[in-house]
Amino acid sequence: MFEAFALTDPSLESQVDFNRLPRHIAIIMDGNGRWAKKNFLPRVEGHRRGVLSVDRIVTQCCKYNIEALTLYSFSDENWNRPPTEIAALMQILDSYLKKELERMKRENIRFNTIGHIDELPSEIVDLIQHSKDYTRECDGMTLTLALSYGGRQEILDAVKNIAAQVQNGSLRVEDIDFPVLESALATSDLPDPDLLIRTSGEMRISNFLLYQLAYTELHYTNVFWPDFKEDDLLKAIIDFQKRERRFGMIQEQIVKA
Repeated sequence: MFEAFALTDPSLESQVDFNRLPRHIAIIMDGNGRWAKKNFLPRVEGHRRGVLSVDRIVTQCCKYNIEALTLYSFSDENWNRPPTEIAALMQILDSYLKKELERMKRENIRFNTIGHIDELPSEIVDLIQHSKDYTRECDGMTLTLALSYGGRQEILDAVKNIAAQVQNGSLRVEDIDFPVLESALATSDLPDPDLLIRTSGEMRISNFLLYQLAYTELHYTNVFWPDFKEDDLLKAIIDFQKRERRFGMIQEQIVKA
């Protein structure tokens, strides 16, 4: 079950302009292993505790009517981790989807994935497809898990897709523009992220949504993902709302618009 929504500092909500919330929040959930080490626990326990943070943040984003939440769950580079850890991560994913599927349906959450899902174990692939089909008609928040995902690979896949269209004559080279490229990306049905959060103190984007993050506001926190709570998300949103998003324009142009 998703964790109950709870703020340690309720006054944080008074600092948020709920008319200017980000449409799409993306999160690099980092620090599970270091959290486990700090607490003298096995790495896999850090991943299990990280699922509780997922529950909390999904619940909070639903409450705030966030349109899309995308979580970097398993990168294509993560296949280089020890086989025992990979197996544990797959088991955690399996348990999470089986446990939360009915709740996602009730909460009107559309489940989505990006990445090379076919590289996951076949039983996980089947469960993911079932979860997508089961929540397909939900029109609340879209919860996207990036699984076996890499931003460079996504762009390469898009280029190959467009090249194939040119080769078969369904697309002319001179008609290739940004909308064509964006339609070939895995996120074609989502708005670009307004806010990217990375936990654990690391300050890089680690091959995540490389095209889509062009004008995204970046928020870094030293909090390890298993310790990331509702207050931390609100602090990120407050930080986001303090930014002046100019998209290449000057401030006077934005005021006129």
